[in-house]
Amino acid sequence: MIYPSIDKLLTIVDSKYKLVHVASIRSKQILENNTLQKAEEDYINKKALGRALEEVENGLIKIKETAK
Repeated sequence: MIYPSIDKLLTIVDSKYKLVHVASIRSKQILENNTLQKAEEDYINKKALGRALEEVENGLIKIKETAK
């Protein structure tokens, strides 16, 4: 089973596309800078993308809406 659940994440982020975009940017930051927002042992996932999704679920990443 995938953690965190896509259904739970979509209650936080209003679009799958936005979720993918935010998670990909954050996972690249994790890989390049090795900066985590929680202690490494607190993450369930071992890979950067899973950790980025966990950060979205835990509210550690704030998504700004831009005016068009």
